[in-house]
Amino acid sequence: MTTRLNPITTPRHELRAEKARRNKEAALAAFIGKKTEIDEMLARLQALSDNHFNANPEEVNWGHVGTLEHYASLLKRITDSAFGEGEHAE
Repeated sequence: MTTRLNPITTPRHELRAEKARRNKEAALAAFIGKKTEIDEMLARLQALSDNHFNANPEEVNWGHVGTLEHYASLLKRITDSAFGEGEHAE
């Protein structure tokens, strides 16, 4: 349990420093939470890919190709943003 500083008796610079520390801790927790969320999505996508996106090779048609094209275009937007490529290149 964290104790809060008394705003009446604590100097302003200490209050600001404490607020900044708590803000940084909250940001780190939110970052780790989002990273975990992304890691889980990537694991699910990898498992689906390993299973050929649930497509039976005997029944693959152009609809399946279109679905994978859509997935690929969405992932390309993400990778372009993450790596500064495509429209995100400088």
